[in-house]
Amino acid sequence: MNQTAVAINPTELTSESQRSWIANLNLTFSSTEQGSRLSSVERNGPLSVQKAFYPEGPDCAHVYLLHPPAGIVSGDELHLSARLNAASHALLTTPGANRFYRAREDASLGTSLQLQKTHYQLAEHAILEHLPQETLIYSGADAINQLMVEMSADSMYFGWDIISLGLPAVDKPFVQGAFTQKTQLLIDGKLAFHDVLKVNQQNGLLHHVAGLRGHSIVGTFLIAAPAQLSSDKNQQKCSELLDIFRQKVEQLNACREISISALDGVFVIRYLGQRSSRCKFLFAAIWQLARLHLCQLAAHQPRIWLT
Repeated sequence: MNQTAVAINPTELTSESQRSWIANLNLTFSSTEQGSRLSSVERNGPLSVQKAFYPEGPDCAHVYLLHPPAGIVSGDELHLSARLNAASHALLTTPGANRFYRAREDASLGTSLQLQKTHYQLAEHAILEHLPQETLIYSGADAINQLMVEMSADSMYFGWDIISLGLPAVDKPFVQGAFTQKTQLLIDGKLAFHDVLKVNQQNGLLHHVAGLRGHSIVGTFLIAAPAQLSSDKNQQKCSELLDIFRQKVEQLNACREISISALDGVFVIRYLGQRSSRCKFLFAAIWQLARLHLCQLAAHQPRIWLT
């Protein structure tokens, strides 16, 4: 594995840039005779990985995305990208929750914005599992979280984002600020899914009856396997898998919390509730079924989830 750390000359930092952090992490995964390997890492700033783990054997690389500051403040930008070359398989997760802290009110910084951008590219027959811990949006944040996935029709993507608006577990609701979540999924260059969640005081979405209805936890889980789920000949398999997912949701008494839609080759699973741990539990239950039926692989939860 090649790791490249881009050094920054401290004398080139201005007083403003010292108060913000621009981080870049670019990963490449490749299929080799030894299995799926993290073949390249390029990083700049406080985003990194240590090494790939192989709890289920050499064909799936488990990688923990590390952000030592553990939170994003005004002026910070995190840019994460990963390319999965043909037939490679990676599972990406985080050791703990991500955080968008309350935005600074200091005008000298020049911006209150907090930004995280993630971009994944999947070549043919690649499999990516994007399973981060929850993202906490502190009251007063001015945050944008963007995800773009570009995949081949015969690759597979399993990815969720669990958003906590405020800190409901400690009775600190999201009462001011702004948060935007933008998700795009492209299959062979064509837009297959586009979703924008924008919460602020002006639109009142958090409490609107046609919005989040006062719920603090919002989760979106995409399962994309176009070659297996799209086209007329695969409609039966798609319907059967949809029934399996819905039966699991019913068994877990989660019909009021979870909705599942089937698009052309993509399942869209949504959670709306009050507990991020509950959302993760339900998403993981569906992920286990999807992995088994689409990849013929038993699910191996990352060890970091147990610590």
